[in-house]
Amino acid sequence: MLSVAHAPTGAFIATKIPNPLISIPLIILAHYLEDRVPHWDVGTGMKKSDDCRKVAFYNELFYDFPGSILIVYFFFQYGHSGINWLAWMGWFFALLPDFLESPINFLNLNLPPFTYLSKIHKFFHHSTPNKFLGLLPQIAVILLIYLLK
Repeated sequence: MLSVAHAPTGAFIATKIPNPLISIPLIILAHYLEDRVPHWDVGTGMKKSDDCRKVAFYNELFYDFPGSILIVYFFFQYGHSGINWLAWMGWFFALLPDFLESPINFLNLNLPPFTYLSKIHKFFHHSTPNKFLGLLPQIAVILLIYLLK
C-alpha cells in the first residue's frame, strides 16, 4: 500500500492505544495485513531496472512520503497544542517495514537482515496493476480512519 494509507493507520492505532508495548507490534502487524489486500503503489508493475527504481524512488520521495506526513498532520496534529508524539510514533512504525526494505528496493543492497525482512514483506505483499481498483481500498482506509479518529 501507499504510505498515505499505512501512516494514518499507524497514527490511529498509536493514539487509540497509547501503550507502545501494545501499539507498536499492532502497527507493524497492521502494515503487513494492509499489504495483503490487493492494492496499487508506486512500484506496482515496474521492472527492477535502474530507471524504474529511480522513478519509484522519486514518486515515493516527492508524492507518497510527503502525502503521508500531510495526512497524519491534518488528521492527528492540526489543532493540537504541542506535538502529538503518539501520532508521529505511529506514523514512523507504520512505515518502518518499507523503510527497512528500501536498501534492497532502491539501492540494490541485498544484505542481511534486509533480505530476510524483504522475504517477509514479499510474502504479505499483494499488488494489482489496476490502479483504480488498487487505490480503492486505500481510499477506504483513509476515509475510515478520518471518520473514526
